[in-house]
Amino acid sequence: MLIHVRPIAISLAVTAFFAVSFIGLFYGLTPFTCCKRAFLCAAAIYLAASIAVNIVNAILTSAIIESHTNKQKETQRAG
Repeated sequence: MLIHVRPIAISLAVTAFFAVSFIGLFYGLTPFTCCKRAFLCAAAIYLAASIAVNIVNAILTSAIIESHTNKQKETQRAG
């Protein structure tokens, strides 16, 4: 079963957006600066999470395929 990319990436990006914006406001930056930095961070986190989940999906897919081929080979040898 593959992992859905978009919900995970969006959740991480939204969390990062608010975390960076609150940290920026805590350190006294202007709201516009906080928004720009938070947006850039959220975009970077979204891309990184998407790539990471796609890599995990590729690994899972290859493992599933290998498992099925091994089962087919075993049944052919036994039968």
